[in-house]
Amino acid sequence: MRPRVSQLPRVALGLGLALLAGCATQDAAVPEAAEIAACRALYRDADAAVAAAGVRDAQDAAIPGFPYLRVDRLHAALRHAARDDAAFADWVARLQALDAAARRFELANLPAESRAALSVRHGLAQQRADAEPGRRLADCAAMLRGADLGDAAARDALRARAEAPPSYLTWQRAAGLYWITRLGFAQGARALEQDLQAVFDAPKPPEQGTRRFYAPPAAERLDPRQVRELVERSRQGPFALPLPDPQTAERLFASFAPAIAVDTTGPHDLFGALAWTQATAPAVDAAAPVVYRRVAHTLVDGQTLLQLVYTIWFPERPAAWPLDPLAGALDAVVWRVTLTPDGEPWVFDSIHGCGCYHQFFATARAAPRPPPDSLEEWAFAPQTLPRLARGERVTLHLATRTHYLQRIGVDEPVEGARVYGVAAEDTLRSLPRPDGTRASVYGPDGLVPGTARLERFFFWPMGIPSAGAMRQWGHHATAFVGMRHFDDPDLLARRFALR
Repeated sequence: MRPRVSQLPRVALGLGLALLAGCATQDAAVPEAAEIAACRALYRDADAAVAAAGVRDAQDAAIPGFPYLRVDRLHAALRHAARDDAAFADWVARLQALDAAARRFELANLPAESRAALSVRHGLAQQRADAEPGRRLADCAAMLRGADLGDAAARDALRARAEAPPSYLTWQRAAGLYWITRLGFAQGARALEQDLQAVFDAPKPPEQGTRRFYAPPAAERLDPRQVRELVERSRQGPFALPLPDPQTAERLFASFAPAIAVDTTGPHDLFGALAWTQATAPAVDAAAPVVYRRVAHTLVDGQTLLQLVYTIWFPERPAAWPLDPLAGALDAVVWRVTLTPDGEPWVFDSIHGCGCYHQFFATARAAPRPPPDSLEEWAFAPQTLPRLARGERVTLHLATRTHYLQRIGVDEPVEGARVYGVAAEDTLRSLPRPDGTRASVYGPDGLVPGTARLERFFFWPMGIPSAGAMRQWGHHATAFVGMRHFDDPDLLARRFALR
């Protein structure tokens, strides 16, 4: 799916254990102060160059005082379980892997002259050909880990700072009198849910224009026993995180990939690959349909469950009327499959690329939990899905123009369905531009440039920056009332019990 940012070679984990266990007792393992100072300067200058060029990758959060580490919501949740040396070393190694992946994209997107200046400033131009900034930063990360994390106080400081900030602005909610204005927004959310529910309750999905069907590439369909065995074999480290290698991930993705039915009334309903075809914003190349994929995780009953995430990008949500506040460039539908420990789908859920329209599709294995607050947007579940037999797959029925989900079908093979291609979602963090440079489709704020909606002016009291704009993974706030992120590691466990 992406360069395996959550997987670190075993040799790196071994290095981390050696550094953390030995740096406090063996003076020879502590790098010279001058070399440590040079490494800190390199990180400082690299961050400055990235910031000046506006190519900061926002997927994972920086950790103050530890420039070689980044954190996502999953690893922030695991920090308090990283108590013994082995667990802490494994946890830090994964934080380092997140930073290393982000820096690969940042350096690739950095203008060539900035990258060259960084190399010259730190004497890298006179070293080996492979000792460019990325390689040197990786070497420095190992040194700084050994220097910074050799005592309990330093480890506690890291745990305290390893937080993924919320995608809500408290000051904005305060200025917008959130505790009062949320009452109206809660009513609006309930009204929208009723409208969407009526569509799902209809005898069949409404159809407008031409209904076009798309199917995933032909592949083996795994049964639950095979899925369970693959996931169990992929578990790594003290936290037993399921981290499938690329070949295993491909088999799992192929087995649960959805079919897609899109009511089509114009080019706005043709999904495809994102590309830089203009200077100011990415666009969809609909010449060939593409579905982007990533692996994710959720915590349930003390164990980590594997999630498979599929994303479809459309060129736009066209305006239904002049000044339609929901219209704008690009639109995306995200579909996620969460697997039980025994290899079956547990809960499906979906959002749009803005984080909007979060819907849950529970199976018989999921028992709903009651909301803690009647106003909070909790778990809108318009349809319950059956347990899938081997060979069955779901079909996503999408409306024209809005791309709203209208129905989830099961095992609806269609003769002549167009086969869509697949790509790793992380490729979007660095794409070629027409002028030969590279750029992420996401800005340093985690938003896709050029996708702002007029609705941001109406919804700002709810505290979500630029509501309606397309977003990078890790930045999907999915509720106006309450606080909910698509990647919250306890999102599903708080709303459903595993049967």
